[in-house]
Amino acid sequence: MRIARFSLNDKVRYAFVQTDENDGKDYLVALDGFPLGAQEVKPTGERYAVDSDGIRLLAPIIPSKVFGLAKNYQAHTEFMANKGLSDIKVAPEEMVIFTKPSTSVIGPDDPIVIPSFSNDMNYEPEVAVIIGRIAKNVPVEKAMDYVLGYTCVNDVTLRDVQGFDPMWTRAKGFDTSCPLGPWIQTDLDWANTHIGFSLNGEVVPEAAGTTAGLIHSIPAQIAAISQFSTLLPGDVILTGTPNASGTLRPGDEAIVHVEGVGDLRNVVVRG
Repeated sequence: MRIARFSLNDKVRYAFVQTDENDGKDYLVALDGFPLGAQEVKPTGERYAVDSDGIRLLAPIIPSKVFGLAKNYQAHTEFMANKGLSDIKVAPEEMVIFTKPSTSVIGPDDPIVIPSFSNDMNYEPEVAVIIGRIAKNVPVEKAMDYVLGYTCVNDVTLRDVQGFDPMWTRAKGFDTSCPLGPWIQTDLDWANTHIGFSLNGEVVPEAAGTTAGLIHSIPAQIAAISQFSTLLPGDVILTGTPNASGTLRPGDEAIVHVEGVGDLRNVVVRG
């Protein structure tokens, strides 16, 4: 099942996304409430083509908080070391966890804005996990019971700022640094999902990978984070970028692809 958040003539709503067998198009089946709320939601009977006039897909969720995992693939760890951006050549045994504020979240087709204080902004395609219910001190073996679904994310990072920002607060937490979308997919082979990236219409093979290469698995991430922070419905975990990252420049079109979810497209502008 796919769950979308969208606006119709500037009114924000939620929907199930269904593919019509007759024309092959995706349609939004509007819901009468918030899927993560206490009340049961049901379809209203309204249906809109995703590409209809007046329809705009939004970030599928606005979380209370976003956590991310750094150096969670060996290939990305080696890439950072080979580029002289890190002294760490082997993925660390302990999780490297950072945060992004909710104000960093944007949706499909929203612009990624390069801050005036940076000249080296990088893309990092990843799978994002959406928490479905309150999670605190969750054991690894039960962690996936707390997941609502998954979406695409671009963990946009200011590499030049990261060098003198040891907590990565500005480097990873600036406005527009967390594009999410296009929707939440509740059914996914999370243990072996392919991640891809294209830049200006060209596939970037060195940025690709699969969640099978995660150093710390998704259940392990949920369990570890829930030990120190209560995860609320709608909170997001960025699971790590699998391989190489690269520079984004004004005018670039960045597309994150997650197999089984879809494509997240954003265009870069200078702030």
